[in-house]
Amino acid sequence: MENKSSWKSEKTGIVITINNIFCKGCDICVQICPTEVLEMIDTIDRWEGAVAVVKDMDACTGCMKCEVQCPDFAIAVFDPKKDKKKVTA
Repeated sequence: MENKSSWKSEKTGIVITINNIFCKGCDICVQICPTEVLEMIDTIDRWEGAVAVVKDMDACTGCMKCEVQCPDFAIAVFDPKKDKKKVTA
């Protein structure tokens, strides 16, 4: 398994990146997601036994609940519609 995995929705442009080194398999992100974007998969190369992955990227609304609630900062959500760098005064 690679250190980071990224998924992009072709429909919304939202990108979710999961750092597989930081993910401890706690399942908080899966439980908190209101649209069931994430799931846990078993992995033999981690002592925790599982990591979070995206199962339905197009269902992501960019609410960022998974990113905010992750205790290990393993998830990053980028929504181009909410990118503050593009906002001009």
